Amino acid sequence: MTEQRLDIGFPLRLDERGRVATVSYERHVYELIEQLLFTMPGERVNRPEFGTRIRELVFERPGSERLEEARFQIQNSLNQWLGEVIAVEGVTVEHREGKIEVLLQYRILNTNHSTNEVFSL
Repeated sequence: MTEQRLDIGFPLRLDERGRVATVSYERHVYELIEQLLFTMPGERVNRPEFGTRIRELVFERPGSERLEEARFQIQNSLNQWLGEVIAVEGVTVEHREGKIEVLLQYRILNTNHSTNEVFSL
């Protein structure tokens, strides 16, 4: 019999029964990536290097060089902070209609499950 792993959801919240909400492992990994992408370096006191500067791009009209720099930074941050959890298979950063979209292809190492996700700012 295989047990299904449940992790605490982020942000911390209560479910309909008044208990701490749990999520699947795949959703937990998605939330870890989301936290990394949307945290600015310096926001976490104990880990000042944690995060990416992608939010800065929202207020710019980034050219292809700036988008490539962001892609490189995102890939490095994912490998540094989540390298034991996921294998990054591809990162694309696009600026569309005033929004920044990060298209991420990754494989969850524990389950060998590959997925594509879009994170928007």
